[in-house]
Amino acid sequence: MLFVTIPHPAVKVTADAARRFLVAHHLLAPARSLHGGPDAVLEVFRRLGSVQFDPLAIAGRNHDLVLHARVADYDPGWCDRLYERREIFEAYNKGLSLVPTSEFAWFRGTLSLNAPRTLAQNADVAARVLERIRAEGPLSSLDFERERGTTTDWFGVATNVVRAVLEAYAVTGVLGLARRDGNRRYYDLLDRLLPADVLARKLPLEEQLRYKVLSRYRAHGLLGVSGAGDVFGGLGPAKPDARWPGYRGRNALREDLVERGDLVTVEVEGVRGKRFVVNEDVELLQAPPNPPSSVAFVPPFDPIVWDRALLGSLFDFHYVWELFLPPAKRRWGWYVLPIVFRDRFVGRIEPRIDRAEARVQVLGAWWEDGFAPRRADGFVDAMRDALRAYLGFAGADRLAWAPHLGTEKRLFLTQP
Repeated sequence: MLFVTIPHPAVKVTADAARRFLVAHHLLAPARSLHGGPDAVLEVFRRLGSVQFDPLAIAGRNHDLVLHARVADYDPGWCDRLYERREIFEAYNKGLSLVPTSEFAWFRGTLSLNAPRTLAQNADVAARVLERIRAEGPLSSLDFERERGTTTDWFGVATNVVRAVLEAYAVTGVLGLARRDGNRRYYDLLDRLLPADVLARKLPLEEQLRYKVLSRYRAHGLLGVSGAGDVFGGLGPAKPDARWPGYRGRNALREDLVERGDLVTVEVEGVRGKRFVVNEDVELLQAPPNPPSSVAFVPPFDPIVWDRALLGSLFDFHYVWELFLPPAKRRWGWYVLPIVFRDRFVGRIEPRIDRAEARVQVLGAWWEDGFAPRRADGFVDAMRDALRAYLGFAGADRLAWAPHLGTEKRLFLTQP
């Protein structure tokens, strides 16, 4: 018997329902509600599909902050343990990401033009690097003599060719990350890192790319056609392009998903353009629960903040990650985390973990226009809970508030 998926009719929702849906979809209603240690971490991966990795650890690494916001008493060691057991693995989705190893077959393919070009332009170095890793096992770029060539980094500065070659091999699926020592990456042959049954599964490139498109919609919850910034990075052009012969473009892949019923078109009150939700989330979208009183701090690459235009139109929250702005042009701070309360973005906080002193420095806190922490029902207690949880995550025993934050210090005085 042949079963045919019938596309779901378009859904119309109010802005209020869309906000409540998004925080529920992102497991932030309430925050830190998943229990079970590493198993709870895997539940986040099942919900979001992949979690973007970023090595900066000013307030905690991005993937750890994503998990901390959703998993009770989250310990970064849990994610490291899953990585060591190869239950999660590094692959390229929206940037370098952690993905469930069981889904690795859908993340092997790439449309990168730069990685193959780097290997071709540095063929001698690439051959030597691969031969040494094959013979010696996991190596980092520091285990090789530095090589210079025409390869540049994203600032236009000449980079170590060995490092560029290692990264290109990782993008093209020849090497994988065996382990990290701080920010130093050790690469090994993919065949030695993943189970044979995972490696044996080979899927057509278009099927992999279609799955990646779906993964972006699943992770965010209500993306539109173009998203924002690099939301659809790594998926090639929206339409056919001669540089990728035979590739129909990501618009065609999205249309496939709508036709199959995997994606459902959504119209959100007050939001321009069509949005899309994965089929299994339609019921939640149509009847989202009222969010309880809780606070979460979310990092710059958390999927809930991917679409900055939607943050502005739906939440009236304008978020700019100011890391790359000169200090004089920053309105807020260097590594600032948006604050989610119930189903609203109510402010920003700039924490910095000082491991040597076992403390968290709060360098800044900013509240949205019209939001008064003291008058928002339930907020003060929820903020205290969030700060206590963050201290535990940071391995710290006290908060050190900047001098100009005296009001916040008195309001949120707490102990771990």
